[in-house]
Amino acid sequence: MLLDAHSRRVIGWALNRTLEGDLVLAALRMAPRRRSPTARLVHNSDRGIQYAAKDYIDLLTQHRIAISMSRKGNPYDNAACDRS
Repeated sequence: MLLDAHSRRVIGWALNRTLEGDLVLAALRMAPRRRSPTARLVHNSDRGIQYAAKDYIDLLTQHRIAISMSRKGNPYDNAACDRS
């Protein structure tokens, strides 16, 4: 699930029984279509392997989205995204 921190709206999602790279790629591909960004974007994630995969990084770079990952072992970096 991709959450727009400004509007607090879900802008990309995908469901499956496993957490594989194709799942997060599908959610990321949906996001720009649902919300046409006009300002520079920052994508923040944890250090999951699916978010560090080459295909995912390439897609972020293609859309000129800045990459931000939480620090190792610091659950508070993603707190704004993880809260209900």
